[in-house]
Amino acid sequence: MNIIIVGAGEIGRHLAASLSGAAHNISVIERDRALATRFGNEVDARVITGNGASIDTLLDAGVGECELFLSLTSDDNTNLVACKVAKELGAAKIICRVSPGLLRDEWLFDHRGHFSIDHMFSSERLSAVELSKFIRNPDSISVDEIARGRIEIQQVLVSDRSEACGKSLRDITLPPRVRIGSIVRADKAFVPTADERLEAGDVVTLFGEPLKLCETAAELQTGIEKSRPMRVVILGGGEYGFSLAQMISGWNCKVRIFERDPVIAESIDSQLTETIVINADATSLAQLREEQVGDADFFIATTQSDEDNVMTCLQAANLGTKHCLALIHRSDYADALSHSGEQLGITAAVSPREATRRELMRFITSDKYHVVKKLPAGEVVEIVVRAGAKAEGRAIGDVTWPEGCVLVALIKGIHASVPAAEDIINADDTLYAMVTKKGKKGLIKLVAK
Repeated sequence: MNIIIVGAGEIGRHLAASLSGAAHNISVIERDRALATRFGNEVDARVITGNGASIDTLLDAGVGECELFLSLTSDDNTNLVACKVAKELGAAKIICRVSPGLLRDEWLFDHRGHFSIDHMFSSERLSAVELSKFIRNPDSISVDEIARGRIEIQQVLVSDRSEACGKSLRDITLPPRVRIGSIVRADKAFVPTADERLEAGDVVTLFGEPLKLCETAAELQTGIEKSRPMRVVILGGGEYGFSLAQMISGWNCKVRIFERDPVIAESIDSQLTETIVINADATSLAQLREEQVGDADFFIATTQSDEDNVMTCLQAANLGTKHCLALIHRSDYADALSHSGEQLGITAAVSPREATRRELMRFITSDKYHVVKKLPAGEVVEIVVRAGAKAEGRAIGDVTWPEGCVLVALIKGIHASVPAAEDIINADDTLYAMVTKKGKKGLIKLVAK
């Protein structure tokens, strides 16, 4: 693919380095001459010194033949303008990095539509999502998200005490817009039909809005809802910690945030009304003891300092915290901790660079669809409805969907939900589906041809 990356900061460098060994034509635009020169000596890519929002610079980079344009600087204005100019100059697909605050305000203004952006993301929010997977449902086998974070995926083990055991999917009362997309039974994995009956020991993959999935997962796992709130302590009230706290605020969690800066502490205290904000330096062992951090279920360190994050996690683990999670900005450090952190009491380490790389790699393809997640039963794919497709203009319930295909999310503009039978499919809508190999071919024929 012909790929242009604007910004050779941490995110841009990490992505370009991971792509440079593959068969891609990569151009990187960086305003800082010294950084551009240094990076040009490290990576197999064309590095251009200039303003990524400049018409001359973009034309020099070959934007007219660009198949994938990624603006990854740390400045929202630069990224938004660069994306708009690149689209007008002929770039095919536009990806934009923005601050989490801009994403939170998306319901007020359609930045995607106004700036001609195909996909918009925040590296802080992606990292918060990775951290929240461990908190939202500790008993789930895995937790993930799709459709701009509006739809969650959970894999849960069906308990023999669940009332759903022995019932067909048709007869199970699920909350509105919740789907069971796949089942793993013994060594068999499949996309179920409505007549499939659940059995104890099945691993089911659920799709739906996060709040609705919490109740559904609990019922399948134990047959009863969990009552005791999860006790969560977050170190750092910056964008990583704030995004994480906001993300889990609607869950059954009691959240405390340690923030040493009094101005930041006061700001987040006014915005997170159900979260306790403590203006204190939690890198102090005495402070951790005083606040009884050892009684917490989760301690998550999200500061800008890798050293502080690791050391405070070790201190919290020694005090008795059940699960300690560390945000690690250097991806090689995060990888090392992921392999050996358990021995030190650190449950997991999350790298913003690596979380962003995984998010963007799904766009490095020339196919009519993107593979969002691979599961034993098949794949979760993202596909845009093309004008003139067989399914365009029809209600979902009126379309005969292929065997091995379950629709799990529908994006219309900035709104995303699990699709219902009465929803109308329009051109440029984005569909997410759990598909087998055969089901994927049938889906493409219906919406992408």
